[in-house]
Amino acid sequence: MSLPSEELVTLQEFYQMREETDQLLEYIDGIVFMSPSPSTMHQRISMRLSAKLFNLLENADCEVFSAPFDVKLSNEEIPGEKVVIPDLSVICDKSRLDAQQYNGVPTLIIEIISPSNQAHDLITKLNLYMQYGVKEYWIVNPLLNTIMIYALNEKAEYEQSDNVREKGIVTSKVLSNFKVDAAQLFQE
Repeated sequence: MSLPSEELVTLQEFYQMREETDQLLEYIDGIVFMSPSPSTMHQRISMRLSAKLFNLLENADCEVFSAPFDVKLSNEEIPGEKVVIPDLSVICDKSRLDAQQYNGVPTLIIEIISPSNQAHDLITKLNLYMQYGVKEYWIVNPLLNTIMIYALNEKAEYEQSDNVREKGIVTSKVLSNFKVDAAQLFQE
């Protein structure tokens, strides 16, 4: 998942690497991570969720962005630099958008797991998003047909707020009226 390297790279070196490749690359504190190309099922799930969120948020204060779109996580209290490419990001503070990326913390992030990036999404990004204060993090796993939702509690820690496998409806805690039927989401 990460690119082998003897030394950490700077953010400037990371951006140079990105200019020289078509690969999707993410940057977390000097380490470069390579994202796999999405599968057909990954794309179907992403498009279904994106369409649902787009329609829900069309006249709202929030907006959905789909990969590839950079999120440069920003929090004055946390050192280091992180540039991630979530599968879907819901941005409610549009003042931090620029022409190339979002500089801040999305309200909701959805990651769709691929076989080669499971640990990255389930461990690295879960902890990273919690640390930065992403209010809700969805992990969609087409390998197991599961949807896991983590929401920040009053201690700023993630609690699993919902979990379905193959059937059932999951509901967002931070976006009213955002509900997903697992059976429809995972249909081929």
